[in-house]
Amino acid sequence: MITSAYIHIPFCEKICYYCDFTKFFYEEKMADDYLEALANEMNYYLSDKRQSMRTIYVGGGTPTALNIEQLNRLLEMIDAHFDVDNVEEYTFEANPGDLNEEKIIALKSHGVNRISMGVQVFDDAHLEMLGRLHRVKDVDKNIADLKKHGLTNISIDLMYGLPEQTLEGFKYSLEKALSYDLPHYSSYALQIEPKTIFYQRHMKGKLHKAPEELEAQMFEVLIAEMKKHGKQQYEISNFAKQGFESKHNLTYWDNAHYYGFGAGASGYLPGIRTINLRPFPAYLKEANRSGKPVLHEEIIGKKEAIEEHLFLGLRKRSGVSRETFKKHYGFDYYQLYQQEINDLCDKGWLEEFRDGIRMTEHGQLFGNSVFQQFLLPEDLDLNKVIKDF
Repeated sequence: MITSAYIHIPFCEKICYYCDFTKFFYEEKMADDYLEALANEMNYYLSDKRQSMRTIYVGGGTPTALNIEQLNRLLEMIDAHFDVDNVEEYTFEANPGDLNEEKIIALKSHGVNRISMGVQVFDDAHLEMLGRLHRVKDVDKNIADLKKHGLTNISIDLMYGLPEQTLEGFKYSLEKALSYDLPHYSSYALQIEPKTIFYQRHMKGKLHKAPEELEAQMFEVLIAEMKKHGKQQYEISNFAKQGFESKHNLTYWDNAHYYGFGAGASGYLPGIRTINLRPFPAYLKEANRSGKPVLHEEIIGKKEAIEEHLFLGLRKRSGVSRETFKKHYGFDYYQLYQQEINDLCDKGWLEEFRDGIRMTEHGQLFGNSVFQQFLLPEDLDLNKVIKDF
């Protein structure tokens, strides 16, 4: 049973220089056409009966870049398909400055109970350098307005490892963010991705990432300060007060199934992962023609499911339960990964505990290297390995 849904709204008033998500400049006619195509896609996958959902997450882009009529149309579309009155967590991403009181009231009245704001940094000069439209004062106003209307389950995103960002500068942003005492924070190191303005500048030698040593120091400060302020790290990049962990994002890390709607969106249905078409004309054409604007489908067999179970589960501070793995797949993960686990424990990147394995705090700095150890050879005969153990 699928109880989570991700819905992608790809419009932005301005394209941030570092962003490689599926996104387009907001134009009213484009947004109207997109919502029609999105409705066709949702109608294809979902029945007329309103489905029970545990989590709904509307991301982007910037969903709040829609005008109020379009936002209400989107909210009504979601309401028509899902029982939003009983959803545990219903999140909308928002950009400071786009989120006025009229939109806040609309979100609240349609059952949205969580807001995730892309703040990135509390420094106006750095915000301009990132290509962000908002400024620090917009964050103050939006958080005050959200609380005024009873939307207190707020998360903000921060970035570190920015060009020319100092350790003291990151500490200041962190201190300002924590001064709101919000229930949830996410923080990510800058990644310079292809097809972004930052990538073009980087290739020309005009932009440089922070040194790895400085980035590691920022990550260590992040963990220490979050802990000091009562925000427990529950995933590599996510921190929350107890009980406010993102239920939707845990769907991904628990390797559970979810719908993915919209241009470039990914979905995970039983036995299959899907990735939607990204280009605007291609998405519109196929969504309106067939209702299934899928670019690629990947069959998830037992081998792929095991790999994902390990490297997604290890992102969580709770790690991977040995007992849960055994119940799910019918054998012990040591039958596949004994040597890899021993090697990673010897390096101090992984640790064993009563119910399983997890990355150490230090090991999180080498997460990608850890995850790669749990990729299985293409020609591996699973049944033979398990039998011969």
